[in-house]
Amino acid sequence: MTDVLSTTSDLASTYDAERAHALDRAHVFHSWSAQAEIDPMVITRAEGSHVWDGEGRRYLDFSSQLVFTNLGHQHPRIVAAIQEQAGHLTTVAPAFANGTRSEAARLIASHTPGDLDHVFFTNGGADANEHAVRMARLHTGRHKVLTTYRSYHGGTHLAVNMTGDPRRWASDHGSTGTVHFFGPFLYRSAFHATTEQEECQRALEHLEQVVALEGPGTIAAIVLEAIPGTAGIMVPPPGYLAGVREICDRYGIVLIADEVMSGFGRSGRWFAVEHGGVTPDLLTFAKGVNSGYVPLGGVAISDAIHATFAHRTYPGGLTYSGHPLACAAAVATIRTMEDDDVVGRADRLGTDVLGPGLRALAEKHDWIGEVRGTGAFWAVELVRDRTTREPLAPYGGSSPEMAAIVKGCQERGLLPFSNYNRIHVVPPLTTTDDEAREGLALLDAALTAAAG
Repeated sequence: MTDVLSTTSDLASTYDAERAHALDRAHVFHSWSAQAEIDPMVITRAEGSHVWDGEGRRYLDFSSQLVFTNLGHQHPRIVAAIQEQAGHLTTVAPAFANGTRSEAARLIASHTPGDLDHVFFTNGGADANEHAVRMARLHTGRHKVLTTYRSYHGGTHLAVNMTGDPRRWASDHGSTGTVHFFGPFLYRSAFHATTEQEECQRALEHLEQVVALEGPGTIAAIVLEAIPGTAGIMVPPPGYLAGVREICDRYGIVLIADEVMSGFGRSGRWFAVEHGGVTPDLLTFAKGVNSGYVPLGGVAISDAIHATFAHRTYPGGLTYSGHPLACAAAVATIRTMEDDDVVGRADRLGTDVLGPGLRALAEKHDWIGEVRGTGAFWAVELVRDRTTREPLAPYGGSSPEMAAIVKGCQERGLLPFSNYNRIHVVPPLTTTDDEAREGLALLDAALTAAAG
């Protein structure tokens, strides 16, 4: 039974941390969790690169939540845009045109590579990937979709089957037409490579063999995270994306770039495919497009695929496609990124602060097997032994050591992003140099304490 609030504000009681935690445990079902085994932190407020918990403790957010608050928390320009839009037009069905959605699409298209000038809006990254694959299948008349192991494409049914990490296993019944292959990852090479050049060449040879054995005429799309995110931030070696593009062109396969996490400045470019100098046929996005302030995702579509549906109905849509509040946040986010050179800022943050700082930590801590990344998008690979490269936590699991590192970070006021045997350093793109150095120092202290 719903409580009747004895206050003039419908939200006033929600700011009480103790009540929020009690109601969460009574009613909220959390994703990717065993419900009885979690004790979620209550976040009561946030600003810039920081969040505060229910006890008033401040944390430096080195996770950007789920790598989406690219402009930090409570950015005044985005908040004002949402407020202004709410006072003007709160919602409208997707069949109608409205100025905010149109401007958001124009701004997105102004930064996507090549001819990706048409935007289909979704609610987030998973449904963006679902619709991109649907478009590719209808465009080609084929069904199979190739994706890499060590990837994540979303939690909906097709998207999680496209995913190449253990979150797929419980839902994978081999019925979605997805086939997995090995992407390049020199540190844990599946090809016994010793150089980036060897890894690139052998990974492309492997992909071409998979295409041949699966039947090129059966494959609708190859879907790649331009830089795999949750799976480990493995920046592709030079030439790899171009090589995949060539294979797709040769066999009439649609290349879909998943830029849900890597897009909108995260890698030090507007989109991570720019590092490889390629233009995909479809590009999916979400998260950083509006810093996650209101759910929004989408598919940027090439002229050729757009033409497929010029006189043929596209059989797909969403009730909240291009929601005005979400698009207002996107307009403010992209204009702020343009005005403040946020992409250049992210690039410099990686080159001048995060990269050097993390490499210095690697020299100090034996647990660090590798540091890799670009922009504000870095992973620290933690191992028990640098020679054998045994992970500090098993693939798909955790360990007491990883739990101690995460706890040590939180106790020192750092909110980390951890996954299996890795700590990802993914702060807001607006994080200052001093804040970034502070975060690295806190991570340093947590690693020292956990190692004993």
